[in-house]
Amino acid sequence: MMRSLFSGVAGLRTHQTKMDVIGNNIANVNTTAYKSQSTTFRDLMYQTTQAASGANAATGVGGINAKQIGLGVQVGAINTNIGGQGSAQNTGNAFDIMITGDAFFIVSNGLENFFTRDGSFYVDGAGNLAMTSTGYNVMGWQVDPTTGDPKKDTVSPLQVMNAANMTYSAAATTDARVTGIVDRNDTSVNSASGRIMNLEFYDSLGYLYTGRFSIHSTGAEGRYYVTLDDILDSGTGESIGRELLDSVTFGGTMEVETALGRSCTMTPKLGGTVSIASPVAGAAALTPTIGDDISIHPGLSQDYMDAYGVGKDEADKIEEAHVNEKGQLVVTKPATSMKTYSLASGYTATPNITSAEITIGANTITLAPGSYAYDGTTITSTDGGANIPSKDDLQAFYNGLDISAEKIRAFTIEPDGTLTITRKEVDNSANLIYDSTTGLFDSVAGGDSIVLGLNGAHGKFSDITIDFSTTKNVSNGGSSTVGASKGTTKGLGTGRKEGKMIGISIAKSGIITASYDNGMSRCLGQIATATFANASGLEKQGDNLYSATMNSGDFDGIGENIEDGGGYMQSGVLEMSNVDLSQEFTEMITTQRGFQANSRIITVSDTMLEELTNLKR
Repeated sequence: MMRSLFSGVAGLRTHQTKMDVIGNNIANVNTTAYKSQSTTFRDLMYQTTQAASGANAATGVGGINAKQIGLGVQVGAINTNIGGQGSAQNTGNAFDIMITGDAFFIVSNGLENFFTRDGSFYVDGAGNLAMTSTGYNVMGWQVDPTTGDPKKDTVSPLQVMNAANMTYSAAATTDARVTGIVDRNDTSVNSASGRIMNLEFYDSLGYLYTGRFSIHSTGAEGRYYVTLDDILDSGTGESIGRELLDSVTFGGTMEVETALGRSCTMTPKLGGTVSIASPVAGAAALTPTIGDDISIHPGLSQDYMDAYGVGKDEADKIEEAHVNEKGQLVVTKPATSMKTYSLASGYTATPNITSAEITIGANTITLAPGSYAYDGTTITSTDGGANIPSKDDLQAFYNGLDISAEKIRAFTIEPDGTLTITRKEVDNSANLIYDSTTGLFDSVAGGDSIVLGLNGAHGKFSDITIDFSTTKNVSNGGSSTVGASKGTTKGLGTGRKEGKMIGISIAKSGIITASYDNGMSRCLGQIATATFANASGLEKQGDNLYSATMNSGDFDGIGENIEDGGGYMQSGVLEMSNVDLSQEFTEMITTQRGFQANSRIITVSDTMLEELTNLKR
């Protein structure tokens, strides 16, 4: 037989193998993370008919090359383009993950570890992250219970959903902050109730409460005080009650300057006179008594009638009137003629008020305008004024006033009956001070923060440190923006309700994080990866899986953080096949032509053998 016949057969076989590889590549053109293969040939062996000889220096004869006849071709290698990155396909599924780089996912069937670039995962019935195609568990690192971060250790299955992970426990609030502007021209800051400020906080069971605070002006520039007014149960809107409130601490009891006015609900009668000067030179001044009823006709002279612009016809209808503290004539009888007359042009009035009478039914209290002090028992005048009222009288005539309960220590009484509190003691309060030059925060209770002491009120509460340091005392158009919120600027100490898992996300590093409806998040583990010194040496096991071989390098059982090697993971994306169809079809053409050429070797060799056998005829 001819050697060429066997060479042709060897050529057909090797090209058939190459076509098998090409066919497999094209078949897997849409296989997730498939890595294309290529075939290389090598010559098979040679028959040496004459060995090579060297040159003979003595005879001058040159050397002769060996005479060798090749015996065909065989497959030299089938290479895998394992480092070629496939294109990305968006899926929108958070558990579909693509690796960028040369790392591999680690999966296990429970007996041994495999490696894959196929990141199509899902969460199985046991809560484990697993491959959708095989159900093999995805391996990674568990969370260190001390730090809450992944602990790099021997890889194990990642159980991302279990009873412990499905909820996030409640916690009490421990920190809060107050921010914004306190405007000295804000009417609420200067009112009796102050600028109301609410702070929501949680107890250890996740129940929400609202601390009701108020900020008040003391009248001095840059000097305010903040008071805890009440604590409300946010679920019911009701106060937690006096018993619990008495156990709460906030600042202390302090004496503050105020400017809070309380008007009597009754109509005051003012004592004193009004001097009415006439525009006529040399005319005597008129001095009607404030509040006393006077007869206008015929007892009042024409001078009074002229001063108030009352004509004779009008005067005939007036029976009684009195002069008020503004110098106006107020008709009181008859009722059909009730009217207020202002002074006629040119006349001027100067009130001379000495006291004010407030009448309720048959009872009358006379209040001398002036300033008063109260020591808890006795009211005394601070400026020598007379007619010092009793505590009972004040509380009877000023609606809602409780001089003892409100801890009033000083007040003034105006001629119109208005009582203005100028100094009082307040509980659960602290000084809030700003630099009067810059308006920047100076201190609250002597520091940057003040503690709302709740722990003594209820074991479920925690003390809350409230930071005021970022507030300012500057102009804001007469409107304050100061407000309180739980937690620090870094979001620490906010407290929380019991949270339910609402989502899972996977970071570029492979860290799996759960998010909860109470705003919290928790690390559930980290997907580990493996790299090999010779990734092409991995052995394909089907199902998009590889196993380590002696030529690929061993897996140490721990793996690597993908970012350490410069790679990263992308969630919601899958890596597609890296098969290049244009190259595969080109290789198919050359393979077909090679197969045809080798078939011609067999055909021609057969023809020659046929000629040889025909010689004996």
